[in-house]
Amino acid sequence: TILHLSLPRERPFDAEWCKMVLKTEVCRFSGLKIYPGHGMRLTKMDSQTYLFLNAKCKRLFNLRLRPAKLAWTTQYRKAHKKDQTTEVARKKKRSVKTNNRSIVGASLEVIQKKRAEKSDVRAAARDAALREIKERQRKAKDAKKGKK
Repeated sequence: TILHLSLPRERPFDAEWCKMVLKTEVCRFSGLKIYPGHGMRLTKMDSQTYLFLNAKCKRLFNLRLRPAKLAWTTQYRKAHKKDQTTEVARKKKRSVKTNNRSIVGASLEVIQKKRAEKSDVRAAARDAALREIKERQRKAKDAKKGKK
């Protein structure tokens, strides 16, 4: 005898609608899918459970081999950039708008003047300021020597 499924009349036949769903798990070593009725489970003394696709994966795991060094595992393929079918579309970077604002202690005009100065003028001003600081330090040393 043949068993027929009766589908609702208002809904047309849809292959996606009546597909059977298989609960697959992932192998701890190879990263491949394990279908129902396949695979082997290893439970350690500290109650950690590992699921393996086959004895080969279990043996290599027990030998403490690194899956990223074996060409047939998913970790190797990920590490060596294989299987890249879809390129990730990069987002457009928004152009950053800069607003000129005055800072406490310096008005906007002063900041713009300093920005417009040439580098040699800035360097000369820096040298003059350093000379002034050194003069002050020298005077302070002389004053200390004079007191002694």
